[in-house]
Amino acid sequence: MVTLPTLCRDCLALETQQALDTCAACGSDNLVSHPELLELTLAHLDCDAFYAAVEKRDNPELEGKPVIVGGGARGVVTTACYIARINGVRSAMPMFKAKRLCPQAIIIKPRMARYREVSQRIRRLMLDVTPQIEPISVDEAFLDLAGTQRLHKAAPAQTMLALAKRIERDIGITVSIGLSYNKYLAKVASDYRKPRGFHVIGRADALEFLAPQPVSLLFGVGKVFARKLERDGISKIGQIQAMSSSALMARYGSMGSHIWSLATGQDSRAVTPQRAAKSISSERTFNTDINALGTLSDVLWTLCEDVSRSLSSKAMTARTVQLKLKTADFRTITRRHTPGGPLTAPRQLFEPAQQLLERCADGTDFRLLGVGVAGLAPAQEAPHEAGLFAPKAQEKDAQLNEALSAIRGRFGINAIETGRTNRARVKGLRNRQSVSKSQTEDDPDERA
Repeated sequence: MVTLPTLCRDCLALETQQALDTCAACGSDNLVSHPELLELTLAHLDCDAFYAAVEKRDNPELEGKPVIVGGGARGVVTTACYIARINGVRSAMPMFKAKRLCPQAIIIKPRMARYREVSQRIRRLMLDVTPQIEPISVDEAFLDLAGTQRLHKAAPAQTMLALAKRIERDIGITVSIGLSYNKYLAKVASDYRKPRGFHVIGRADALEFLAPQPVSLLFGVGKVFARKLERDGISKIGQIQAMSSSALMARYGSMGSHIWSLATGQDSRAVTPQRAAKSISSERTFNTDINALGTLSDVLWTLCEDVSRSLSSKAMTARTVQLKLKTADFRTITRRHTPGGPLTAPRQLFEPAQQLLERCADGTDFRLLGVGVAGLAPAQEAPHEAGLFAPKAQEKDAQLNEALSAIRGRFGINAIETGRTNRARVKGLRNRQSVSKSQTEDDPDERA
């Protein structure tokens, strides 16, 4: 008789003595069996179509209907429910294409405050399981359950399935879970059988599982690098497994070593609670394409004001300014510059960003403009010399920024604005979307 740990996903009964076709406790055939089921402690939890799921939960009339959460006619799909996905709709897809694929879809503008509220409730449930939680975004996180068996009197696999059931019962949305021995494979496992997925990848079966998968499954292999690998005759992860790390390094540099490690199931990153944001950004998708430098500059200023406000609210400074442009044919252009010294005030962000913009604005039609900052640090850690010896213009900028922040903090964000911001608003170009993010393997921009 084969001994294989088997867990019932319905009643959470665990059988460790023999392999089963149905649960001995409840008769369900919804079982998970794996030789390492009781040993693996690293999990990745991912909410299923999170934004759309929240919208359906809040409005029962949407149940059974295709729902797309995203921007306006020129925006992109933020999230599509699984009914819409059956029709080919995908995240980051242009909205006009999504409408063409699924004309019956109900389109809803994102309610970020609501999603954050639900996310915080889910986070509190996670904390009941383990303090070792590393949030990746508003709808996913890594959890390290090592050492929790005695506390919960259950294997980590049981604990995570119980958490999934509690989230569905108490929050009203479903999640998918991956369980493995490292973060990369846990993330891969959670994506494997969505929605309501629960998949296990152990040390003994990792290579076999990865081998037939496309190279794009490897973190860091975006579309450009995937095409390069394919031109070299490498399309499957198994082909990378068959090569040596040194051969891949000779051909692709450090990326060669990186993809070999992942392809062979190696990832030494630990679950790190309290991840700090690595960047802050703000962007605007235009209703009609814009190619005029003056108009783009007006938008750029409002974006820099947004980012500056976020920096001030978080008591952070930045060192690098990043510019993002998307052309009418959806080609993305990114540029960055590190001028030196801590950056906070709008003008400090605008001047290097404007220089980058001037190099790119050659009459090309753009559908999107964004600005971001990286190299973040707490304001109190910024070099004191920068304030003592900064030019008077920068000192005035800092004083103006503090005054504007104080007024807006007391009377609201629209209580006061600069002349350039007013001009952008009059033109209908004012932007109010600013986001902080931890750039990770799950950041689409980082994968590109």
